[in-house]
Amino acid sequence: MKIARATLESTAPYSQSRAHFTEKQNKEGADDYEKRTWRERMHVGEDGRVFIPPMAFKNAVSEVAKFLSKSIPGKGKATYTKHFEAGVLVIEPLVLPVKKDDVAGEWLFVPADGRRGSGKRVRRCFPVIPKWSGEVTFMVLDDTITQEVFEEHLREAGNFIGIGRFRPRNNGFYGRFAVKKVRWSED
Repeated sequence: MKIARATLESTAPYSQSRAHFTEKQNKEGADDYEKRTWRERMHVGEDGRVFIPPMAFKNAVSEVAKFLSKSIPGKGKATYTKHFEAGVLVIEPLVLPVKKDDVAGEWLFVPADGRRGSGKRVRRCFPVIPKWSGEVTFMVLDDTITQEVFEEHLREAGNFIGIGRFRPRNNGFYGRFAVKKVRWSED
């Protein structure tokens, strides 16, 4: 197994939209409920700091493998997709140096059911973090994925897939990131 410690840095704001099930208070209207609970859309640790879930990065590299559909040399038409899906792990979140209460919100008029183009629209507030950076540890279990292939896919994941709400893969522009450095080791 190879370990890739990637230093990543945002090139666009990052926004989260975690599902939450906070109950409405007695006689609380929809707008008041939204004003009270919008911060619940963030992933937050026990210390109150916001984190980016590990699956955001794992899913970004798996999704870019599908998106790029690069062929594996010497394997005919086989691509790296299944190798990234099953052979790469990220198990630790990227904890950001920002507290939940310090994050600004962005009010938008969005579809009530979350599907683009559907009828009814409602006001919602989403947390937005303008800049972030940090080190993410990827475990590369599949030897088919070389260092060069992994780094190329990670760079393209930052360009074309992104992380979080309104990312490029979902027709947005938030969640893009650049790969500053990758340190490799064997386990």
